[in-house]
Amino acid sequence: MKINLIGVPLHLGADKFGCNLAPKTYREANIVNLIESLGFEVFDCGDVNVLETDEKRKYEHHPNLKYLHEVVDANNKLAQKVYESISNGNFPLILGGDHSLGLGSIAGASKSIKNLGVVWIDAHGDINTDITSPTGNIHGMPLAASFGIGHEALVNVYENRVKIKEENVFHIAGRDLDEGEVELIKGSKGQFYTMDKVKKLGIKNVVKDMLNYFKNKVDAIHVSFDLDSIDSLFAPGTGTPVKDGLSVEDAKYILESLALSGMMCSLDIVELNPVLDKDNKTLDIAMYLIKNTLSKLKYGLENRLTA
Repeated sequence: MKINLIGVPLHLGADKFGCNLAPKTYREANIVNLIESLGFEVFDCGDVNVLETDEKRKYEHHPNLKYLHEVVDANNKLAQKVYESISNGNFPLILGGDHSLGLGSIAGASKSIKNLGVVWIDAHGDINTDITSPTGNIHGMPLAASFGIGHEALVNVYENRVKIKEENVFHIAGRDLDEGEVELIKGSKGQFYTMDKVKKLGIKNVVKDMLNYFKNKVDAIHVSFDLDSIDSLFAPGTGTPVKDGLSVEDAKYILESLALSGMMCSLDIVELNPVLDKDNKTLDIAMYLIKNTLSKLKYGLENRLTA
């Protein structure tokens, strides 16, 4: 199994410059060498091409969805790359870029894996729609669109179908939720473990609940990790940092547990903004988490094959 690096230099979903520079920043930090040092063969698939536009055209295709055409186009391209990677028996590591790329990564993964589970680790719900969103930023909408809620252009990225069952979603670390998201969560069939719940239960119990929830329920799990899930005290280099989040060790434990489970088939690392980072603190955290997670992935796959 190869690790396929897929860069997504997309910031239009966040409407904030900087996270589009993240894929380049990871490569300059020698991420390929880091992964190869773990014993993996790495193939860098390059970057998804993001259409150029300008701020004057942000509402050109919808009155409350910024850069709709460009975000959908980038996600269609990403979905194809993710689908090809998994179909060839490889593991796609998607480096973003803003979290709107979750539309494409889930679309591609769910074409390869029909009964896909999703673990979404994020300070934000990302289940807004064009109606509920106070900003019109599409990076706050990919999870809702993936289970069929929201504007048809987002719901039907890549293929005209619902990508995942709502009950196959497990969201961790939410603490900055919009009013419309709170209402959707109340009626949701998914699992939403806010930071209040994480602190009450403890991270080990949250992970235990997560793994038990997915056991015999899904065929594989796509993991989408937003760096803003980590407390802003530790990870300042994101577009929308939020305090009182996960510790770095909490994030490490969640990701390594998923890797060791043998169920993880793909991974997003999103919202690194080098422009906002301080002394590469957030980059260093991201590299640390990637290295540790992939080091455990090999054991997880071996355990699954011998189970």
